[in-house]
Amino acid sequence: MVDSMPSLRSDRESMPYDVVIIGAGPSGLSCAIRLMQKAQEEGKEISVCVLEKGAEIGAHILSGAVFEPRALNELIPDWQEKGAPLKVAVKKDSFHFFTKTKSFRLPTPPQMKNHGNYIISLGNLCRWLGEQAEALGVEIFPGFAAAEVLYNDDGAVVGVATGDMGIDAEGNKTDMFEPGMELHAKTTIFAEGCHGSLTKTLIEKYDLRKDCDPQTYGLGIKEIWRIAPEKHDEGSTMHSIGWPMDTKTYGGSWLYHMEDNQISIGFVVGLDYQNTYLSPFEEMQRFKHHPKVKALLEGGERLSYGAKTLVEGGYQSLPKLTFPGGMLIGDTAGLLNVPKIKGNHTAMKSGMVAAESVFDLLADGEVGYGAECADYETALKQSWVYKELHKVRNIRPAFVNGLWFGFFHAAFQTFGGWLLPYTLKNHADHAQLKTADQCAKINYPAPDGKISFDRLSSVYLSGTNHAEQQPVHLKLKDKNVPIGENLPKYDEPAQRYCPAAVYEVLEDDKGAPYFQINAQNCVHCKTCDIKDPAQNIDWVTPQGGDGPKYPNM
Repeated sequence: MVDSMPSLRSDRESMPYDVVIIGAGPSGLSCAIRLMQKAQEEGKEISVCVLEKGAEIGAHILSGAVFEPRALNELIPDWQEKGAPLKVAVKKDSFHFFTKTKSFRLPTPPQMKNHGNYIISLGNLCRWLGEQAEALGVEIFPGFAAAEVLYNDDGAVVGVATGDMGIDAEGNKTDMFEPGMELHAKTTIFAEGCHGSLTKTLIEKYDLRKDCDPQTYGLGIKEIWRIAPEKHDEGSTMHSIGWPMDTKTYGGSWLYHMEDNQISIGFVVGLDYQNTYLSPFEEMQRFKHHPKVKALLEGGERLSYGAKTLVEGGYQSLPKLTFPGGMLIGDTAGLLNVPKIKGNHTAMKSGMVAAESVFDLLADGEVGYGAECADYETALKQSWVYKELHKVRNIRPAFVNGLWFGFFHAAFQTFGGWLLPYTLKNHADHAQLKTADQCAKINYPAPDGKISFDRLSSVYLSGTNHAEQQPVHLKLKDKNVPIGENLPKYDEPAQRYCPAAVYEVLEDDKGAPYFQINAQNCVHCKTCDIKDPAQNIDWVTPQGGDGPKYPNM
């Protein structure tokens, strides 16, 4: 065990580790496993802890997901013998352009061909990876959200603290109060996923984005259905572009046939959309009424629902990945390959590279708290992760100029094989939103309760729960902005971009509007923190393991 250091807050206890990893997703768990593998290979001891804000591993994990096993093959070559939940191999792909009533099959882009890949539940894969990590000696603490980064007097990261429990809605200590725990580490690895609540503070503190473009995002909304056996085609995948998106808005769908007559169906909307009246949730619901999709779903049963943002900025939006005492891996770093619609393999590989770099750093017994592992970024740039992202760097940002420009620009590169010498720029998503007077309202059809549904019945299927009387974890920097600025300028877009009915504009008994936050509905997608045009919403972790509880997502 590493040498201990005193708690930084007198009422909190502390636990020392060599490495603390924030987030039990694919990158964090791969990092933990590789660290312990290296320790075994070198005959050395290392203490590794993983904190997970979900009530269990996988509870907050949501992904499409077609999984490329390249990194898993490297990490655990005998994963099949060890029972990894990769059961449905992709057997055929299709790619379509949708109009409102028709579907036109197009050639499948090379990046979207899935021979050798698997249709999986990423949550289930993470549960399995957690078992592998624990078998190697990793300590995993689910239900404990890292709420605060700890710094020493030199400004270096020396660990994290979990949130205090037993605080009421006004911020007062109750009879159930328990202070958080400090976890001290020589290296703290942030694997929080997309737009991490602690990562964003690190980016600001260390100015990690000074040499890169802003990060850009998409919002993915997913449902799992059980369909009629005669309609099910296990192992087949379909992607679409076009309707219901207009030609100025980036978006597209997936539909994957899983096992047991189940399908994963989802829709992604780029959060650089311009029309303030657009609702990603409503776009997903009307997408399901396309004749090709509706025919598949009719007579079926919707089993689960969830939503999550994904990083789309790619190569040109990668921040500096290391700082004194810590580093960024996985989606926290921004390693999704958008044209492939995959980031789990790159996330896992980044965790493995980080583990090898950190292990080498810690092998020097003189290293104390707060050292910067600069070798990690160098090693990652030499890996296949950077090569993969560099090759496709211009495909997603080209769609800012519209569907057809982006489509033909992508086709020129993917089918023509031209690696263009320039690098297109990314722009912050919140800055792209137009004011209400510049936008046409969108009249979305009412849900029919069979194919399409409302937000609240959808949130119910996500298993979302937040303890009553805790502080609201969606913080307004200025409580006057929603009604004073966003409502007159943008018709307050929070009431539409949120896929969980968290934000409402209501009227009091005098007819005056007020802004209501239903934090108990939050599925932790973090769209509000990204898309709010005033950047006025700060998403922080709620108490304990609160949030969604995804069973098979």
